[in-house]
Amino acid sequence: MQQPQPIDVEQKLKEFDSVPLFMRSLPEGDVDDTAISALQSLVHEGTPDEVAANFKEQGNDYFKGKRHLEARNFYTQGIDAKPTDNVLLEALLCNRAACNLELQNYGFVLKDCANAIKLNIESTKAYFRSASALLALDRPDEAIDACARCLAFEPNNAGVKALKQRAEAAYASKQKKEVEREARRRNEEALATRLRKAFQERNLIPLNASSDKSGADYKPHFATTGDPDVPEGTLIVPTFFLYPQHAQSDLVSEFAETTTVGDQLSIMFPPEAPKLDWDVNGEYSYDSLVVYAITHRKRLLKIGKKMTLRDVMNSAKQSGQAPDRDGLEVRDGCITLVVLPRGGPEQTWVEEFKSSRDRGQ
Repeated sequence: MQQPQPIDVEQKLKEFDSVPLFMRSLPEGDVDDTAISALQSLVHEGTPDEVAANFKEQGNDYFKGKRHLEARNFYTQGIDAKPTDNVLLEALLCNRAACNLELQNYGFVLKDCANAIKLNIESTKAYFRSASALLALDRPDEAIDACARCLAFEPNNAGVKALKQRAEAAYASKQKKEVEREARRRNEEALATRLRKAFQERNLIPLNASSDKSGADYKPHFATTGDPDVPEGTLIVPTFFLYPQHAQSDLVSEFAETTTVGDQLSIMFPPEAPKLDWDVNGEYSYDSLVVYAITHRKRLLKIGKKMTLRDVMNSAKQSGQAPDRDGLEVRDGCITLVVLPRGGPEQTWVEEFKSSRDRGQ
């Protein structure tokens, strides 16, 4: 398949300059092109006001045919003729604004309407088109003001009244969204403050290993009234259970601080369940498992199955102030517990951990 060739911008501009309506300047002298001749006659026959009026009529014809780009160019030629009649100039500016409104060039609409209002403070078309552009730009409060100014001169203009109602509805909707956004922001700030306090009380030390600190799939949160099994306000902390002997892990996304470690293990390793695929020797059964937690300062804590998650957090406490205080790490929203079979695998892992810790790794 042939690849598209790069566009020569200068060449394209030259091609546009060969189209009569888009010419930046008309050639002098006689030419065979009837369109250029017509434009030359518009430019050279008559006073600036007459020339501008002719361009305005041409623009009106194109606008009626919904050829807004061509109409805009005729109005521009009329403005460039520098008419001395302010009424005519105002009309050209308002008409060009109407074209740009259709073409969604809202900034140009506002510029032309502002210039029209400078010529005539009572330019209702300029106010109306300004209001339409402002509403399209999601500036409904300014659109309402423009409508009000227009209605001061034409109080019975049904079109302006309808536009004003639309702007008022858009403004009310925007204000409602702003109020909701502010409420969410305040709630998020209050929740963040509450979580920071809860972390301090529970000896939890937040860390973020990923570059996106807000994008974790699981985050600590408080239980709500919608959970009948957990009291409202209970801290829920996602927890990784690591099985280092086999480089495996499980994620418990909803580990309530009031739940015991044993209850959680009994759910993960029920008595009658078949052994896991990676548990080749069948060592991972509830009764044979031991649990460890590693604190921020690399202390190793052996966790009893009757301990709740809150008990585990409390056991990690060690005197000292930040940054020297100790506790459980909450890394990317999760704490980590290590699960091992009692006996040889446990002893081997503990020795390896202490050796690595002592070497500063």
